[in-house]
Amino acid sequence: MRDEAGLRRLPEDVEGLLHRLDAPPRLGAHLRAVHDVACRLLDSLGERFPGIGVDQEAVRYGAATHDVGKAYVTEELSGPGSEHERRGHRLLLDHGVDERLARFAGTHGTWDGADVTFEDLLVSLADKVWKGKRVPDLEQRVVDHLASTAGREPWEVFMALDDLLTELAAGADRRLAFQSAYPITS
Repeated sequence: MRDEAGLRRLPEDVEGLLHRLDAPPRLGAHLRAVHDVACRLLDSLGERFPGIGVDQEAVRYGAATHDVGKAYVTEELSGPGSEHERRGHRLLLDHGVDERLARFAGTHGTWDGADVTFEDLLVSLADKVWKGKRVPDLEQRVVDHLASTAGREPWEVFMALDDLLTELAAGADRRLAFQSAYPITS
């Protein structure tokens, strides 16, 4: 469900968790923007590559919680750092979130390991394209997976993914303005 900002709301349990953590409003806005892009990405990939076999629930939840550690590492809301990844993963596990869903808080910053799943790639991709950033190495990993899974030529998959990401990136200014409208502190 979308609201006046045109973004999907976070899952109720995630909204509840952010409230219990007294998370900064900027964090909630950021998670909504990335979650919305992830949902749009999944919808479009499903149309363009039916039957690709992706755990959509995990990607949606992962996008909705990937930066939850910034509730405790608030300096990383406005600056660089990766401490929020470790802290966020632990936080989700401590709040009873299954590892299958909690893992994205710790994995969204890297996508080049041997154990990286397609779901990890999609959460990382949503976390980049929401602000209009394109990362060729990450996109190539997504292309490679889609081409092998869908049995299509890599160039064909590249063209389809490029069109989709260009379309998603076009809304970056609106999403950045939405996020910036919220304060960093509670």
